[in-house]
Amino acid sequence: MQMEDLSPDRQRLLRLFQTINFGRVEELEIRNGEPAFSPAPRVFVELKLDVDDGPRPESRLSRFPLRSQVSRFFDRIGGLNHGTVELIEIRHGMPFRMVLEAMPEEVES
Repeated sequence: MQMEDLSPDRQRLLRLFQTINFGRVEELEIRNGEPAFSPAPRVFVELKLDVDDGPRPESRLSRFPLRSQVSRFFDRIGGLNHGTVELIEIRHGMPFRMVLEAMPEEVES
């Protein structure tokens, strides 16, 4: 899968991850399996003071293949349908870990 295969809202979220590079996104609303930016999620950027840290190089490209963890992340939020992703930890511009709020029947299987 390529960046251009994502919906505009998913592309926007991935671009946000790339810009953050290291940090976290909190309280991201999901509607119809898509990230929603109203209300805006909380964004935290970790800045390293001993190096020149910045956005990922891919943030300037319009076409690039998605890594497996990015595809898994979007599969998970797509299955959520409606809900809140309480925390998305970003490392190297990609989702590394996430915490979902879910109903018991959504996690029992």
